[in-house]
Amino acid sequence: MKMNRTTQRTVEILKLVSKNPEGVSLDEICGQLELPKTSCYDIITTLAAMGMVNVAPGQKQKYTIGLQAYRIGMNYTNNLNFISVIEPELRAFARETGRTVFFGMQADHEVVYITKAEPENPIITTATVGSKNPMYCTSLGKAILANLEPADQELLISRMHFKPRTANTILSGDALKAELEKVQIRGYAMDFREVEEHMVCVGAPVFDRDAKVLGAISVSSLYRRDEDYEALGELTKQQAQKLSRLLGYIS
Repeated sequence: MKMNRTTQRTVEILKLVSKNPEGVSLDEICGQLELPKTSCYDIITTLAAMGMVNVAPGQKQKYTIGLQAYRIGMNYTNNLNFISVIEPELRAFARETGRTVFFGMQADHEVVYITKAEPENPIITTATVGSKNPMYCTSLGKAILANLEPADQELLISRMHFKPRTANTILSGDALKAELEKVQIRGYAMDFREVEEHMVCVGAPVFDRDAKVLGAISVSSLYRRDEDYEALGELTKQQAQKLSRLLGYIS
């Protein structure tokens, strides 16, 4: 089969950009893929105009994967087998807890909500399927971050721009790292009124058969002083462990 050279180069550029969350320059793309600069420039500017890559301004422009590429990838993700395994379990867990349950995955230094399950009388949350939130202030994001390779975790944290959502939001890399150490010890993460003043969420990591963190599940709860959030965290951790086993993870 004859390959179209421009299409082939476009795919190679997207692959390279997607593997470099810190961004990659035009010169680096040309050097690593051995492409002529003029051809590479034409392709990358077209990709940027279509939202397939983002352009980070600076002394040397750097390119990162764009939202449009993510949306295409999410359509694929939604059709993967693991979603059909996870969704009925999440629905049952939502009924058991009487709370809204999410499954989310990493999207660069943010977390994207992939699927959602609600009980009969759901708690209204601002998060919707397909929306994104920063990893540093969500239980989903912290649960994923705490279980990444140290180098990957460090890189993501270095790229975060900490902004207060509430008075409880973590606002520095050092504070986030200290929190992630706690997450690793107890096996679940908490968003204690960090995104919304009236909401507390607990989240726990889900692993695939290769023992890599695939994503995380979370349970959303209206803040109550008498709520036992530690018990809810343990319950969420157990459910995440069950999902991991269903996906082939062996601890």
